[in-house]
Amino acid sequence: MKTLFVSYRVTDLDRSLGFYTALGYAELGRVDGGDGSRLVILKFPGEPAASLELVHRPLDGRVDVGSGVDHLAIQVDTLAAALERLTDAGLEPGPVQYPGGPHGPKTSWLTDPDGYRIELVEWPPGHPDGLTPADFS
Repeated sequence: MKTLFVSYRVTDLDRSLGFYTALGYAELGRVDGGDGSRLVILKFPGEPAASLELVHRPLDGRVDVGSGVDHLAIQVDTLAAALERLTDAGLEPGPVQYPGGPHGPKTSWLTDPDGYRIELVEWPPGHPDGLTPADFS
């Protein structure tokens, strides 16, 4: 088994799509669910398949992000370059943090239009992509 993608319900699909495309996602496809419901499937250009789905169900009302989702983590090659690009695109990433100390990963946080938190992560040189068992030894 493997995870296919994460799906977020959003209040305003166009606003959220603008945010996530500014973040770097590209649209893969759309589905019209009838009754005003729509969804958009996204992926980063370097990914082989979809990684995020935005779902808009207007009959369900505004999104309440306090329902258990904590955050989405996104790996970046160079955090400083990503923060500059995001700031230039009108997004508001937070300051650089070093949660594992000065030799660990660098992170920054931002929040999407519905309040979903996003953690941007730059691994230190030589670290494999993603979290591995070695990160917990």
